[in-house]
Amino acid sequence: MKKTVTVIVVVFVILLLFLLTGPFYVVEEGQQALVVRFGRIVEVHQAAGLKIKVPFVDSIERYSKKVLAWDGEAQLIPTKENQFIWVDVTARWRITDPTLFYQSVGNMTQAASRLDDVIDSTVRKVISRNSLVEAVRNSNVINQIERGNVYLTESTPVGEQALALDVFKNVVYEKIEKGRVELSNEMFEESKGIMPQYGIELIDLLIRQIKYSDDLTESVYNRMIKERNQIAQAFRSDGEGKKATRFGEMERELRTIQSEAYRRSETLKGEADARAAAIYASSYNRSPEFYEFWKALESYQRLMPNFSKTLTTEPEFFDYLYNQRGR
Repeated sequence: MKKTVTVIVVVFVILLLFLLTGPFYVVEEGQQALVVRFGRIVEVHQAAGLKIKVPFVDSIERYSKKVLAWDGEAQLIPTKENQFIWVDVTARWRITDPTLFYQSVGNMTQAASRLDDVIDSTVRKVISRNSLVEAVRNSNVINQIERGNVYLTESTPVGEQALALDVFKNVVYEKIEKGRVELSNEMFEESKGIMPQYGIELIDLLIRQIKYSDDLTESVYNRMIKERNQIAQAFRSDGEGKKATRFGEMERELRTIQSEAYRRSETLKGEADARAAAIYASSYNRSPEFYEFWKALESYQRLMPNFSKTLTTEPEFFDYLYNQRGR
């Protein structure tokens, strides 16, 4: 009897220890689990539910089945023209083969490190073999835009609008063959081909942001300043041209007015001379002697104030002053 009780107690203790050490474990929704026994995978559970393991022997490795985000650090990368830009990339991934993942990577920290190595290397490789415009643009629409409109407002006169558009009509930016989206696809395809060996599926990869380096930013600003200076110079040249045109018109108008005024003055002088001659002729015909007397007085009045003394042996000019004829 005593022996039976002892056996029951031992069995009870063993069962209690078995229960306390956790033979049961739960695989949550969105999880997958590996049962590892002495470093060897003995079971793979990808369905949620209550599972059983061997206490003290089995260990459980849980991994997410969900889509996970990867956000790397922005890298300073040279383009094909050796112009440096900051490239920030993001990606989504998931564990598709937990067994291979455990054997090649081990844990999530190592997985993140492996993603860093693969994606950063691929991004650097793709950016370095393409030009700057391929990384920052997606299309050639910029060459179809009337860029002069950028510098105009609704209140800008029509003439100035045409001038601004004319400045940029021959400006053509470099055409792209791929574009930013295509470069993202290249990065994705190259990285995607490497990840299956780690039990990882790369779902997508995108260039999140591209920033110019300080030197490149300064270069871009200088180009923008140059474009605006072109606009300003075009306006100044147009203004000088209009100024010269206006001054030319004023000169022509002034010469026309002066010519017309001179013509009219000469006409009036001619008419006045004709009338004076007619008056003189009429006066002479009425009284020739009085006419000669009057003309002589006009001559004396005009000439004599300039002479202090007059000596002559032929005093005919002074007949009206010195002889009886002038009385």
